[in-house]
Amino acid sequence: MDLGAGTSSLDAMVAGGEPRGSSVYSRLHNPTVARFEEALATLEGAEVAVAFASGMAALTACLLAHVGPGGHVVACRPLYGGSDHLLTSGLLGIEVTWTTPDEVHAAVRPDTAMVLIETPANPTLDLWDIASLVEQAGRVPVLVDSTFATPVLQQPLSHGARWVLHSGTKFLGGHGDVLAGVVATDREAAAALRQVRLVTGGVLHPLAGYLLHRGLQTLPVRVRAAQAGAQALAERLTADPAVARVWFPGLDGADPQGLLGRQLAGPGCVLSFELSGGYEAANRLVQALRLITPAVSLGSTDTLIQHPAALTHRVLSDEARAEAGIRPGMLRLSVGLEAVDDLWADLSVGLAAVRRRAPSIARPVA
Repeated sequence: MDLGAGTSSLDAMVAGGEPRGSSVYSRLHNPTVARFEEALATLEGAEVAVAFASGMAALTACLLAHVGPGGHVVACRPLYGGSDHLLTSGLLGIEVTWTTPDEVHAAVRPDTAMVLIETPANPTLDLWDIASLVEQAGRVPVLVDSTFATPVLQQPLSHGARWVLHSGTKFLGGHGDVLAGVVATDREAAAALRQVRLVTGGVLHPLAGYLLHRGLQTLPVRVRAAQAGAQALAERLTADPAVARVWFPGLDGADPQGLLGRQLAGPGCVLSFELSGGYEAANRLVQALRLITPAVSLGSTDTLIQHPAALTHRVLSDEARAEAGIRPGMLRLSVGLEAVDDLWADLSVGLAAVRRRAPSIARPVA
């Protein structure tokens, strides 16, 4: 290889661009990862996409590249607990103002660099009107975490967002065997993200890139099948006397803004429900399950259940959890591809255990 060609390629990548004839080093560029990035960008209607080792690495890169220490972000709860914690921990030196979707305009300041939302939101499945938020944000660009929706159901860039973020660990991979994050955006923003990825090392492994590209091939089929199961389970849970509330966009009255069909092609594959017995009831139900797997991830072919207050959102303060609507009796269910009747039979056993009020051996969440 000509040394000059390698140097030229390295210079281009250090500046956030594409390689010029030589990948030089896999932390800088890998063709297998690039193939996944191109496919995801196409699905999101983006100019480009940049892949990372995890969803949190992807979000961190967005904040470092566009906000930076001393910068200001406006964000709406709920977000994934890790995202919320990153913003409030002070680790990146970023100031955050938490607000509601209808008060974004009032929260924006002259130094605001980003508005950050997640929709459908984790774990309440709240739907936010992206176009309305973009209008309220004005000159401030909007980042949308669209992990729950996937590009099959929602393309935030078409509604004015600048970045759309996915935890590729979830639906994009789809089989619970890969860690990844990816951001679809414009070329200018992508160059800044690549620069952060280069110096921080949050690069996606080539094998993960292969698995993600393979996962995209079945993504529409998986999402639509799991979505049908989620709809059926949500309706059955709503009718059960042990369940105090169900959060799912496909239920009657759950989409007052009429975003299904306008912003989203469907309600998705994740639902949450609250047991009237609180944490103890949630613990009894989870202990009784045999088919559904207790696990904090989602978007797999397997159906997974977890307790947000004790796990994914445990790092939040009590006040932040309350503000986000995360209650002690809430469980989040990511519906997979098992037969709906089998899943309901398993849930029925758990719900029966709740109604019997069997003693629990675990200590309640503080």
